[in-house]
Amino acid sequence: MSIWIMLLLFAIGVALVVKGGDVFVDAASEIATELHIPKFLIGATIVSIATTLPELMVSSFAAYRGQADMAVGNAVGSVIANQGLIMAVAMVFMNYICKRRDYFVQCMLLIASVVLLYFTGKDGSVSLSTNVIFVVIFFVYMIFNVINAKKAVNEAKAVSEQTEKKDLTKHFILFVAGAAMIVFGSNFMVNYGGKIAEYFGVPERIIAVTLVAIGTSLPELVTTISAIIKKEPSLSIGNIIGANILNITMVMPVASFVSGSNLFINEAAASFDLPFMVGLTLLSLLPIMIKERSYKVQGVAMLAAYVGYLVMVL
Repeated sequence: MSIWIMLLLFAIGVALVVKGGDVFVDAASEIATELHIPKFLIGATIVSIATTLPELMVSSFAAYRGQADMAVGNAVGSVIANQGLIMAVAMVFMNYICKRRDYFVQCMLLIASVVLLYFTGKDGSVSLSTNVIFVVIFFVYMIFNVINAKKAVNEAKAVSEQTEKKDLTKHFILFVAGAAMIVFGSNFMVNYGGKIAEYFGVPERIIAVTLVAIGTSLPELVTTISAIIKKEPSLSIGNIIGANILNITMVMPVASFVSGSNLFINEAAASFDLPFMVGLTLLSLLPIMIKERSYKVQGVAMLAAYVGYLVMVL
């Protein structure tokens, strides 16, 4: 396949992701409004699962083929990109203010997940026992959000009775259509973007933590850009936090299961990628957990840290 055909297919992927993200955010916002569910919870559950599908598929396929560096690098690199690039952009362009009770548990679960991955990664692999803990965290996260969502629905007043089923069905169809466009577009970008990178002789780990990680994080980026335009900060931040929890507690265990053994973590990832992931997670979450809001300077610092990370990796 010629380089020009790969570039064309890559561009088609970009178009699918961009349009899918726009449809996706609109539908998610409408669903949250009509069901009277806080948009943070929609972002942290349904949206984050759908936008994490590219990471799940890429890491699973890589693990199946025995490409541990690609599987782990994609998951870890996506967490880093989600925070250093996407959440940073959201903080720079939007004022995110919400009550601590709306996201404290989710933030603590994310911090616990990245810290656990860091400590287990220092030994050179992700063990079965660690994956079991990740799965437990995943279910705790999902159950917590479902309970909160049900509580929000039960507390809704008479307006819920006025919701037309026809409109709700339409929004769900658009939501699924947008998610499908994002997933297929991301696959095009990752598959052909990876081939383009390999064409120029870029090593696997670098491809994983940069091009593949950014490529599979494009759904979150497009969702965030759409949320910025539509002034929906809670949907964006909730999506990023949820996606990062899933990158570790869903993607890693599934990839390990598919590989049939512990996921190997190379020395470069253990000594540089994982510590950077933990530091960036604390930088992104602690200020808003303490002050119940984000700051533009915080976003700028995170973006600068991410640029520095890319420079060091490349």
